[in-house]
Parts: sequence; structure tokens; C-alpha cells
Amino acid sequence: MSLPLLTYPLEAQNSRVSNLAGDSSTVKAQPQGSASSSGENLRTTIDCQIERAYQQVFFHAMRSDRDPNLESQLRNGTITMRDFIRGLLLSERFQQGYYQCSSNYRMVDQVVGRVLGRPVHGDAERRAWSIVIGHKGFTRFVDELLDSEEYMNSFGYDLVPSQRSRVLPGQATGELPIYQSFPRYGADWRDSLQNRAPSEAANLIAQLKVSEAWANGQPPAWALKAWLAFAIVGGFELVRVFLTITISMLSN
Repeated sequence: MSLPLLTYPLEAQNSRVSNLAGDSSTVKAQPQGSASSSGENLRTTIDCQIERAYQQVFFHAMRSDRDPNLESQLRNGTITMRDFIRGLLLSERFQQGYYQCSSNYRMVDQVVGRVLGRPVHGDAERRAWSIVIGHKGFTRFVDELLDSEEYMNSFGYDLVPSQRSRVLPGQATGELPIYQSFPRYGADWRDSLQNRAPSEAANLIAQLKVSEAWANGQPPAWALKAWLAFAIVGGFELVRVFLTITISMLSN
């Protein structure tokens, strides 16, 4: 039986009320290509949207992290910007770099901020979406956010998600973008990496453990005698070869 999304109260903060600071703090419609646009202008517009999408999801994507297949489909009109965002969130890069090293609660903060352009409405919304991740999986969580009325009313099919912050009283600027506010992983994952490091070093030392045949760090007596015998024989052989070569050179 599928669990419905739990209800949660909406926080009444300045960043959630109607905009009173003017158009500068609202989400503006991003330019779209049209039939009358030249091919070069259309390509430039799509390229800019792709870069903003990478920035919104990854903050910064290196060349090896980009997805040429998704970009090609977006440029050809096969998929919409909403599909492109979904592809980035479900990509191997996001799975390994974000999802696998974050708790469900942290993933709610990360994905809601990137997709809906706002912080979560407190612990109640964080718990509600974390239950969706645990019960239905991360893919279903992403789908429900992108299909939500809030996302469609704010960004629709063609706009790149962006921060929907308001100019707060006493501050010259609004809230930081989510992709700057949240590091890729939290303190819990960082601490777990530190805790695993000593154990891995201990395992390596255990593999290099001295043989039980050694007593007090010394090899067995027979091994020591054999090593001395080989050393003596080898030394005499080196001296013999050196003298042979020297005599041969002097005689010639």
C-alpha cells in the first residue's frame, strides 16, 4: 500500500510571503528561442540554460561530469528543461556525489532547494519527504517534486529552477542559493570517512603481520644460519669474479 505524502504546515517567513520588494527579487521568465530567432541566438540561449541547470544542480560541473546525451536531447527538442533537470538528479554523478553520501533528511534539503528554489518548511516537510524516499525510493521522490503544483506554477516545463528568495529586512541581498548553502556532504559523512580510515590502516598492518614462526621479532635459528651461509658464499663469489676481471684486464 502506497503511503500518501504527510501534510506539513507552511512557515510564514518574509521569504514566503508575497513579494513587496519589487520585481528584482522574483523569478523572472527566462528567454526562450522562437521560430523568428536566428539559429545562433537560439543555440546561445539553450547553452546558457544548460549552464544554469548544471549550476543549479551541481553548483559546478566539470567536463567529465556533463551528460552529452541529455544536452543533445534538450537541444533537439526531444525533452524539456524539466526532463533535463530530472536526468541530472538521477545521473550517476548526483547518485555518487550527493545521494550515496547523505542521509534522507539531508537529501530532502538538497533536492527541494535545488528543484523548488526554496528551503524546506521546517522539520515537518523534511520528515514527510524523507518518508517518501524511504518508502518509494529516490526516483519517485524526484518525480513527485517535478510533478508538483508548486514546481509547475513556478517553473513549468521550460524554465530552469532558481532561487525564489525575497529581499529580507536589514539585508542588502536575499538568501544564498541552495547550491551554495549546502555542501556536497554533511559532517556525518565526513566523520564516517575519518572513522573508516584508521580501520583500513589497521587491516593493512594486520596483513603485514610478522609470521608466528618468528620469536621476539627474530627469525628461526635455522633460517638465520641459512641466510648467513648464503651471504658468505655470495661474498666469496663476488670477490672471485672481481679478482678474475681485474687480473684479465691487467694481463691484456
